[in-house]
Amino acid sequence: MRWFKTIILELYGLFVDDGSFAITIVVWLGVAWLVLPWLIPGSAWGVAILFAGLAVVLTEMVWRHRG
Repeated sequence: MRWFKTIILELYGLFVDDGSFAITIVVWLGVAWLVLPWLIPGSAWGVAILFAGLAVVLTEMVWRHRG
């Protein structure tokens, strides 16, 4: 059964390399989903804000793991 655990961990590692990165993205998506329609209803700016937030999360994670 050790081989099964290894396979599961490898599959998990394919999609989630950094847990804090994945959690941050999920939290940002949740906040954007809940807040943006209420904050700016019927506007296309929500897409730009969603993209900008994801870009900020990615940039912060790259800077953190650079050094």
